[in-house]
Amino acid sequence: MLSPLLPPVSDPRLTTSRQPAPDPRTAQAARAFEAMALGALLQPMFEGLGKGGAFGGGAAEAMWRPVLVNEIARAIAEAGGVGIAELVLRQTGAAAGGGR
Repeated sequence: MLSPLLPPVSDPRLTTSRQPAPDPRTAQAARAFEAMALGALLQPMFEGLGKGGAFGGGAAEAMWRPVLVNEIARAIAEAGGVGIAELVLRQTGAAAGGGR
């Protein structure tokens, strides 16, 4: 008898252990946490920029620069981030008994 070219679908080597999809509120909270962490990491980088240029300096720039940094961090987190949200979701799933 000829052996099949592909293993049968019931082959345990082909199954993956997938975790259930997280609650959307939990996923959103994890992304928000990642955005906050990224904002804290990006803030010193933007403080090193000189005053003037595109922003022009002054009180308005000092007031709006943190908003800009937080929006950049939020955009990075919403676009997939750097993996902080994934780790938070994995840990919260483990704490709730759903993780590995």
